[in-house]
Amino acid sequence: MIEAKKIIALQGLPDGDPAAAPTSTKRFADGKAWKIEIPSTEGPKALAVVIEEAARRRVPVDRISQGSGIMLLTDDEILEMVRLGAENNIEVNLFVGPRATFDVGAQVFSPAGKSLGLSLRGADQLAFAMEDVLRALRLGIRSILVSDLGNLMVMGEAKKRGDLPPDLIIKTSVMMAPCNPASARLLEDLGATTINIPSDLTIPQIAGIRAAIDAPIDFYVEAPDNIGGFLRYYEIPELIRVAAPIYLKFGLRNSPDIYPCGTHIENTAIALTRERMRRAEMALGFIARDQA
Repeated sequence: MIEAKKIIALQGLPDGDPAAAPTSTKRFADGKAWKIEIPSTEGPKALAVVIEEAARRRVPVDRISQGSGIMLLTDDEILEMVRLGAENNIEVNLFVGPRATFDVGAQVFSPAGKSLGLSLRGADQLAFAMEDVLRALRLGIRSILVSDLGNLMVMGEAKKRGDLPPDLIIKTSVMMAPCNPASARLLEDLGATTINIPSDLTIPQIAGIRAAIDAPIDFYVEAPDNIGGFLRYYEIPELIRVAAPIYLKFGLRNSPDIYPCGTHIENTAIALTRERMRRAEMALGFIARDQA
């Protein structure tokens, strides 16, 4: 193992998971160690519910993310989300629309093909994805969620060339979540500015990833059933300690997969949003009790 570890260490990566996970001294630009993200906020009505519940439950929401895709929002809906986000100091993050699960290919639905995740199929779909991004930018969005490695590379290079705004936030999806420090570093090198890691990693494994990257880590404290269904509320203080800066995210066990969403299931989406806000309030309780 000595030679194998040496090869990894010479590249500036941790050569093993820290036995006693070190405390992260990294922070968000505003000095905070943690922030709250509410995922699956599918449109302006759901965002309005987030804002309403945040005030009622005294939950500081820093970011919302949407999952169905930019392509499934009207211009007016995006503009309303931009307005609500700006007025309430909430980052509005929208997902690139095309993906393998929306396409005509069947492999992504097969047991072995699930590894394709939400990849883009073919050069046309990559172009569709970039048009999705450009449309969102024209409407005022400055935070984009991607799930394809090639899309990430193209966007990262476009930022360097000045074809995309330098302040554009590029968030990687849990569907391409890196499981080790080298994979996380690769995403950051390609242009990711905030990275969703798997929710089933141990605290030392998470500490190893934090040692390798500077980008904020996005983490499902409660994971939806389709990515494992883990509930890690008691670990929140430790997650903050080793992974800061970290976005705490709240999926829901025992809830339907609502992608792609629309007005036909709007009531369900809003009900799920209300419960995510309740989960976020619960999370604040775990943090407060740990600090008492």
